[in-house]
Amino acid sequence: MSYNPFYYKWDFVKRRKLYFVISGVLLLIGILSVVIRGFNLGVDFSSGTRVDVLIGKPFVDEEVINISKEIGLTPDSVRSAGEGASTTAVLRYKGTITKEQFAELSQAYQAKYGEGTTLSESSISSEIGKELAKKAVYSVLIASIGIIIYITIRFEYRFAIAAVAALLHDVVMMVGFFSLFQIEIDTTFIVALLTIVGYSINDTIVTFDRIRENMKRMKMKTIEDLEELVNASIRQTLVRSINTVLTVLIASTALMIFGGEGIRIFSLALTVGLVFGVYSSIFIASQLWLVWKEQDFKKKKVRPALQND
Repeated sequence: MSYNPFYYKWDFVKRRKLYFVISGVLLLIGILSVVIRGFNLGVDFSSGTRVDVLIGKPFVDEEVINISKEIGLTPDSVRSAGEGASTTAVLRYKGTITKEQFAELSQAYQAKYGEGTTLSESSISSEIGKELAKKAVYSVLIASIGIIIYITIRFEYRFAIAAVAALLHDVVMMVGFFSLFQIEIDTTFIVALLTIVGYSINDTIVTFDRIRENMKRMKMKTIEDLEELVNASIRQTLVRSINTVLTVLIASTALMIFGGEGIRIFSLALTVGLVFGVYSSIFIASQLWLVWKEQDFKKKKVRPALQND
């Protein structure tokens, strides 16, 4: 007697209109937030000052930040660079720092970490961050075109459009989330965004591949058959999707809580993006393909089975 897990009773496609409404509302909120509130851009995207504090031993981020705050300068971020005698605290400030303020910083850090502590200052141009953001947009667009071409050849164009739609869904969700809550965006956010693009499309392709395999052995005569096809395929890949996202979520959450200030934005963006990614793979991508396929089914323009490779 075969045993089916409890989630094999779940109907993932029955409430697909509700999933679309939820995503539509969230996307609208995010887009409106971007238009009205904009972004809280870090120093990577605006002019600022970088101060390298050569401490020469491990340090606590909060301690370094508080020393700067005591003289009226609050760094936007702090991260550690180097190790051993080369351990350096890298602080970034919005705007410029005067010679008098830099001198006060030097005295404050030398008083805390010793006379051997040295500081160096450099200006930060916003052009680097803007160029990285521009290249990230180009990367997503080029990746989307490549995905459409590959999936169209390997599967069919309906899968390709649905996969790209789910990918863009995740990107807009992440961007809207950071805008809505005015979380500072730096270059590590761009890195996390591109990471999520790769994760999301990979998870979606796994489900699509199972749909294609099941179509070869399941007879598609009615719309109910199509719905059962998608339901069965999602159920069969659900554990894989959940296990994958939980494994990465544990690591990203740990980094967000216990990691340094320099990787906190990256960890948060990765955590949020993973949640949106698994949601779109299960509730959006396959459902979009199903709606499109059902329309073809009703119009009888195409037959429901895919050609064998």
